[in-house]
Amino acid sequence: MKPTSPGTPVWSHGGIVCTGETYKNVVKMTFAKGAALKDPSGLFNSSLAGNARRAIDIHEGEKVDEVALKDLIRAAVALNLKGKSKPKPRRARNI
Repeated sequence: MKPTSPGTPVWSHGGIVCTGETYKNVVKMTFAKGAALKDPSGLFNSSLAGNARRAIDIHEGEKVDEVALKDLIRAAVALNLKGKSKPKPRRARNI
């Protein structure tokens, strides 16, 4: 990493939920499994052609539907956790 480019923030829970990148004219939230998520509010407005990721470009002064964004984040976490089971506790061994 360079001091002028400290890295990309990554939010995760059971896997990557999304990343955040800043550009001159936009902040981009990229959802790793966005193509598999339902987006009834139409938040995804970028990277729509890919097979896996979807992104939300937020321009300065733009209002984001907070409820819809929270729902999308919860759905991404649920997708990450789907099919994953909690590790079984280990039994004490008698020696």
